[in-house]
Amino acid sequence: MGLHDWSLIIFTILGQMSVGVFLILGIVHTVAVRRHPVEEVERLTDRALFAIGPVLILGFIASLGHLGSPVNAYLSLLNVAESWLSREILFGTLFAAAGALFALMQWRKIGSFAVRRIVALVAATLGIAFVVAMALIYMLPLQPAWNLWVTPLTFIVTSLLTGALAIGVAFVASYAYERKREGADHAALASLLHDALRGLVTAAVILVGIQLVAVSLHVAVLSAGETTAAVDSAAALTGDYGVVFALRLTLAFVGAAIFGFLIYRSTIWATSQRTIGTLVGGAFGLVLVSEVLGRYLFYAASVPITI
Repeated sequence: MGLHDWSLIIFTILGQMSVGVFLILGIVHTVAVRRHPVEEVERLTDRALFAIGPVLILGFIASLGHLGSPVNAYLSLLNVAESWLSREILFGTLFAAAGALFALMQWRKIGSFAVRRIVALVAATLGIAFVVAMALIYMLPLQPAWNLWVTPLTFIVTSLLTGALAIGVAFVASYAYERKREGADHAALASLLHDALRGLVTAAVILVGIQLVAVSLHVAVLSAGETTAAVDSAAALTGDYGVVFALRLTLAFVGAAIFGFLIYRSTIWATSQRTIGTLVGGAFGLVLVSEVLGRYLFYAASVPITI
């Protein structure tokens, strides 16, 4: 694989992660305020907003690697009516702008809660459109390994899975910062952190389960495909790239399921925050590597139909 493919791997994963972080953060905030004071929830969640922008910007920078002339990248917006690539860039740019606006409003408490929620919903909708457009770019008849329902499903799962675990890392970091502040109520914040982490790892386990089933069905459908290209793609996944394929699934399971169980148990038992932080970071790292391997296979093992 060349620079072109690796730039797409970085761009798609970081772009999807940024959307997932925004969506999961909104869900966590909505659920948490029902059990904890709003002030405590925002002490933990607000800083995570500021990680979304840099992640998305890094993704866009990486995406320039697959353009023939990065200087003319803006020209790709001129075909929005017909091109999913143009729509991807448009929705991604609008999502970044709306997300930045919401982060500023939330940080400075500009506008009422209802107004900020509307801006957040607009940003979330644009983020979902961004991921959907990204997936539809690959729904090509001449690429049977991509032109299946698995592509949009796995892109959405990647968004939510990496987003959930990235939020877990952000929460642990935010809690560590708050602990250093003089007079902070560590007990209340720790209770909120533990509740949030239990919800996040539960979601991660469910999402990995969906992903493993989808990947297995993907191989089965390709193996029974009507075209030689589809069968060859399945053979590549289980043959030439079999070790990478197995490692990708193993890391996803270990990162989300096994580490998730340890994190869940640690938040119930009196485990040190340092240990919990290490487990959360480990889960995120393993799953992120798994997603990189999965996206590598997405490009490397796809065999096109030749005419």
